Amino acid sequence: MNPLDTKILGLLIKDGRASFAEIARMLGISRAHARERVTKLMEDGVIEQFTAVVNPEKLGKAVSAFFDIKVAPQGINEIASSLSQQPEVISLYVMNDMQSLHMHTLTEDMDVLERFAQENLFAREHIQSVDCKTLLSRLKHRRGGPRL
Repeated sequence: MNPLDTKILGLLIKDGRASFAEIARMLGISRAHARERVTKLMEDGVIEQFTAVVNPEKLGKAVSAFFDIKVAPQGINEIASSLSQQPEVISLYVMNDMQSLHMHTLTEDMDVLERFAQENLFAREHIQSVDCKTLLSRLKHRRGGPRL
């Protein structure tokens, strides 16, 4: 990556639909050069995909919850695989201690969140503890940028 690539990424993070012509105009380069650099960033895996950022509340998903789940090490793959298939799960991470999962869910309301927890977390073999916090307000959110 060079400084031009960094500028291109910044523009695409703000607007993933920016055309090569728009990128070129903003950076003072040719459209062909902009296309070449974006293509290279995609081929190198720097840009994994282009996607839309959706407002969950507009889709009726009013409850955003974050879970920290302690799992017996022998069950981490099974639990993670099962949870990753649930439509309520937006993101799921195995943490570096190899016995914790961090999960973000979106649900319509607290009743749906409770039902999700009852069916997918409570009394499941290998799950040792569950800590859940719901979002009160969003002060800053990531629109693109590095995947953390």
